Amino acid sequence: TALHFRAWCGPLSGLGPGNGNKERENAFAQGQGDMTIEAEMTRRFVMTGSFDPFTIGHADVAQRALALCDELVIGIGYNGLKAGWIPVDERLRALREFYAREPRVRVEKYSCLTVDFARRVAAACIVRGVRGMADFDYETRMAETNRRLSGIETLLLPAKPGMAHVSSSMARELARFGKDITPWLPQGLNYII
Repeated sequence: TALHFRAWCGPLSGLGPGNGNKERENAFAQGQGDMTIEAEMTRRFVMTGSFDPFTIGHADVAQRALALCDELVIGIGYNGLKAGWIPVDERLRALREFYAREPRVRVEKYSCLTVDFARRVAAACIVRGVRGMADFDYETRMAETNRRLSGIETLLLPAKPGMAHVSSSMARELARFGKDITPWLPQGLNYII
């Protein structure tokens, strides 16, 4: 996304009146001396969660969010006092490897409040997926809290039909009972556990 604005450059810049260049001085005097300056403004969103594990539902939300922003920061939230099913550093490694060919995705871990992480990475928006009414109720309350704390808005993306049943907690539960969870994980995402 480019932001365009018109600027008058004064004598110190060497472009405006008073620099000794009569041609440029005349152009400025006739209103033709403005110049368009293009500055890049990155529309950065942050998508947060424990991603323990990262599922096809998460990958779908990330892909849809990428259609709306210039850069997506995937933040793996963790609590240093609680061990996850997959160690946080392994989740970080696996997701960085999974998105290695997507230059608009950056993967980081964090242990602070989501709004503080969003501020730290200069996110314009927090992206969250919702699978149903229970998720929607919880996420709208969190979105309002986050907005009041930071002014950062939250974008809720509903799960696509056929993915509302997919969750990290269900994948963990199935794995605990020895079931194959590869259909729940994005193809090409490889955890080493």
